[in-house]
Amino acid sequence: MKGVSSTKLMYPQPSSNHKHGGNGISNSVSYRRRIWLVAFLFFFAFVSILTLHNPTGARDPSGLPSSSASSHAAVGSAAAATSWPTPLPALVFDALVHYAVASNYTWKMEEDGLRAIAGVLRRRGPCNLLVFGIGHETPLWRALNQGGRTVFVDENEYYVAHMEARNPGLEAYDVAYTTKVREMPELLAESRRQRRGECRPVQNLLFSDCRLAINDLPNQLYDVAWDVILIDGPKGHEAAAPGRMSAIFTAAVMARYRGRGPVDVLVHDYDRAVERLCSAEFLCSENLVAASSRLAHFLIRSSVGPTNEFCTSRTTTAYGAATSSS
Repeated sequence: MKGVSSTKLMYPQPSSNHKHGGNGISNSVSYRRRIWLVAFLFFFAFVSILTLHNPTGARDPSGLPSSSASSHAAVGSAAAATSWPTPLPALVFDALVHYAVASNYTWKMEEDGLRAIAGVLRRRGPCNLLVFGIGHETPLWRALNQGGRTVFVDENEYYVAHMEARNPGLEAYDVAYTTKVREMPELLAESRRQRRGECRPVQNLLFSDCRLAINDLPNQLYDVAWDVILIDGPKGHEAAAPGRMSAIFTAAVMARYRGRGPVDVLVHDYDRAVERLCSAEFLCSENLVAASSRLAHFLIRSSVGPTNEFCTSRTTTAYGAATSSS
């Protein structure tokens, strides 16, 4: 019995943790919960990454795009289609012209000239429109060219600021003219002498030293492909006024330099000597489309004609009339 008596019997004893309220079991449960939480977060992140990298969108069991995906694509296509400039509705266009004609403002443009310009804007708009001169019709030209870009140039910086304040968003710039109406014969003669140099028809006016060139506008305006150019300024009613020699020359060069197609050039006050003679010299009679009592409409084709002459045949009549009046 010695072997039996010498054997040591082991009796289970309560653990110390159990003495303190069973925290061992609760810690084990908490640990398993953490494992499940981490696993769930990992699975959620994995699914999210797969969703972000799936470019085909939702699909039905047949493998075709679902109606939801198709509707989103349709909305995107419609938005892209409506990104093009929207012209002014015809009813609004006609109403604006009607009220402009019916205005009793003293210095308003005559009806036939106003309607002719409106007709060009209806046909070409929305377009890139450059206007020399700011006046009573300035808001009208801007409104008729809705969806396009309309830029105004004027010699009076204070009037430019005044019109900008009254017409928020108006794009207008002031320019310093260095010419006088009485200098027209001399300026025309000089431009002929430099026809193959500084006063050539095709050039970037930003770098021109021709006396008739306007080269102090913002640089980006010289790179615009203008569709319509309206010359209704600067002042030219007296000998000391700047006259429109520079505006007509500049318009003729711009129309040939960056034109992406025919450029409509409209000259107001065409009944005056400066406007008539300079138009014949730089816009050319072969480009004359129509003329009323005070408005001339020229169509300049940039790819047609010589590169060192404005007109296919030199307008000696305009030159002779200009020099004889000196």
